[in-house]
Amino acid sequence: MTTGSTAVPRPAIDAALAGRLVDTQFPQWSALPLELLEPAGSDHVIYRLGDDLTVRLPRHADAIGQAAKEAAWLPRLAPHLPLAIPVPVAVGRPDFGYPWPWAVSRWLDGEVATAESLGDSPRAAVQLAEFLTALQACVPEDLPVDGGADIAGGGEGLAGEPLAVRDRATRAAIAELDGVFDAAAMTELWDAALDAPAWDRPPVWFHGDFHTGNLLTVDGRLSAVIDFGGLGVGDPACDLMIAYTLMSAGSRSVFRTALGVDEATWTRGRGWALATGLNAYTTYAAVSPRVAAQTSRQITEALIG
Repeated sequence: MTTGSTAVPRPAIDAALAGRLVDTQFPQWSALPLELLEPAGSDHVIYRLGDDLTVRLPRHADAIGQAAKEAAWLPRLAPHLPLAIPVPVAVGRPDFGYPWPWAVSRWLDGEVATAESLGDSPRAAVQLAEFLTALQACVPEDLPVDGGADIAGGGEGLAGEPLAVRDRATRAAIAELDGVFDAAAMTELWDAALDAPAWDRPPVWFHGDFHTGNLLTVDGRLSAVIDFGGLGVGDPACDLMIAYTLMSAGSRSVFRTALGVDEATWTRGRGWALATGLNAYTTYAAVSPRVAAQTSRQITEALIG
């Protein structure tokens, strides 16, 4: 979930800047080499630091709360989860003209999951259902059930946003992409998702950006879940987007059964998959064939259900 602070200029980030930040703030790592990781996500520039660490520098203002959020919550959640998650090591300060907090975490081995490798895997579908079930069951004693206003000084709340917040942008994207995808079918799905009964149970943890790019595999098996910038508390329907970014119809059915998802939550989840897929497609497809292919699949699978 983003804060909408897109008017703030994006800082220039390169290896020289990352090196200066590490050298001055964490001199114990100053001798370690930095290696740029590509392709990185849209939110951070990421460097591998030596063999065991990563440096993540936010590209834009919407991502600046992630370092503090992960440092505050991931150590509490990790012992309860069946897959590895990032291990925060340090949070860096703004310096050398770079305006935001940044993070150092433990390196996690693995390859990014793909629909080609795991899309038809019932085992992966069950593993992901087990991960979400465990995440939703976590209830730290100091969990801010109303979402909270501040996460360990990070300035980013945990409260999940309702699907309706995306209504205007999603309908605009549907109109823009009429002819690329079936506008009538997208509108029907979107209307159904907005009309579905809201989450009426106690708020639970959600990952918030649960797609293939944030899953790692080792030897063809799921090993880790990364990038908890969207971590929050509320309706878990947003995490169902994984059913459409990764899974085929068969494994999706296994996933739904294993997770025990009711019809209303499943429909809202399809809405989240459609909305996030359209947003990514309209933003990045023209400049990234990889994103165009991934989001085209996501939108198409969401329409299939």
